Amino acid sequence: MALIPLDSARTRTLRLCKKIAPPAAVALLSYKKDRGVLVCSGNGQGEYEVREYGFVDQTLVVEWDGLGKLLKKIIKREFPRSRRVRLLKLASSEQLRISQYIR
Repeated sequence: MALIPLDSARTRTLRLCKKIAPPAAVALLSYKKDRGVLVCSGNGQGEYEVREYGFVDQTLVVEWDGLGKLLKKIIKREFPRSRRVRLLKLASSEQLRISQYIR
């Protein structure tokens, strides 16, 4: 778990999303861990499942081309006054639910 500046969160998330295999996921969490974004790799054909929780709870499926634009929009909405966020690389999306990160 690393606290990173919010300015570089989108580019670092996209860089990690390129490298993950289908059961893996990348999570961006607020400092208090009450808001976040979870990006799960899809079926391996360039589709990603984006789960947003906090101010808005929604799940979206997006292709690689639209992922950067969607992350920019979600980061502005979920982390409006944050300067640093937590970046996690998870073995699976279920690991976030059962871990201590989500209360």
